[in-house]
Amino acid sequence: MSEFFGKEVPKLGFGLMRLPRKGVFTDVEQTKKMVDRFLESGFTYFDTAFVYVGSETATKKALVDRHPRESYTLATKLNAGMALSESAAKKQFTTSLERTGAGYFDYYLLHALMKNNYEKYEKYHIWDFVKEQKEKGLIRHVGFSFHDGPKLLDQLLTRHPEVDFVQLQINYADWENPSVSSRANYEVARKHGKSIVVMEPVKGGTLANPPEEIKKLFKEYHPDMSYASWAIRFVASLDGIITVLSGMSNTEQMEDNLSYMKDFKPLNEEEQLIIQKAQQILGHSSTIPCTACHYCTEGCPKNIAIPDIFSAMNKQLGNGQTAEAAADYARAVEKGGKASECIECGQCEGACPQHLPIIENLKRCAEALEK
Repeated sequence: MSEFFGKEVPKLGFGLMRLPRKGVFTDVEQTKKMVDRFLESGFTYFDTAFVYVGSETATKKALVDRHPRESYTLATKLNAGMALSESAAKKQFTTSLERTGAGYFDYYLLHALMKNNYEKYEKYHIWDFVKEQKEKGLIRHVGFSFHDGPKLLDQLLTRHPEVDFVQLQINYADWENPSVSSRANYEVARKHGKSIVVMEPVKGGTLANPPEEIKKLFKEYHPDMSYASWAIRFVASLDGIITVLSGMSNTEQMEDNLSYMKDFKPLNEEEQLIIQKAQQILGHSSTIPCTACHYCTEGCPKNIAIPDIFSAMNKQLGNGQTAEAAADYARAVEKGGKASECIECGQCEGACPQHLPIIENLKRCAEALEK
């Protein structure tokens, strides 16, 4: 592999978006145990964001208050797209510093840049703002996370060569997916000499439970390795990767990740061919490629639990689990609207980083699951 910024960073990062829950609250005690286990295994990179509800506060309690500052690196993000003014956008930085108590951020990102919001970062002078914070020593490395196509990414990196890295959604399912453009975006970033932090390597958990045909492929070659391990090792094997974020929600997921990432071995040629076969199978899959980020649900006038409904639908579409899909759907609509109650306002589609046709998919779900 070539030399690149962040090459020395351990290749597994702890994504703090999907922390363990106790009811509606973050389970801080469980998070503490997971943080300790992660650090004692030699990993150091933690990723949170201003908009991850409860995450920065939990980071302070589980990580910052309990471990020496030099023992870990912390990333968080500023989301100008949701800010109503320049001052509100910039205040996110000081709020994140207060919530985490970290003193400074090792990595600071402009959050979720895409066609419908990137101009706001210019309008609010956020690029200059983070440069100033870096000069003050409050930020060590500046980057941005991105949810759009290679043309816009090329424009942004040409306009802002000062960024140290980019955070991209890369996984084997989206490698050639035109709505995500994993491969094309990866190639643009590397063309500009930028290192990459990978998000959604398991596509919101969907690649931890792939279609049966793919499960069979993986198990025949590695009977004892998880399906998620194939997804994470695929992206960690790419050149120029700083780390691969995994949104671990419980100890079992963490232990599984540590089992193969502690002594990481890139995919060999046979494994690469197996991944290519899996990609071909997914090319014919009718499942809904939702990552369960829940950005779509905020502001839904009918309070429809869209990701949960899509997850139920995928059990039927991907694995033929009709009974399980029906049970999951019943749970998904207990406290909110049904798929058929969508009023097609389009709020969800504007917020979706995957650019999914959510309205059309809800119609499919209603037809299949509301019999």
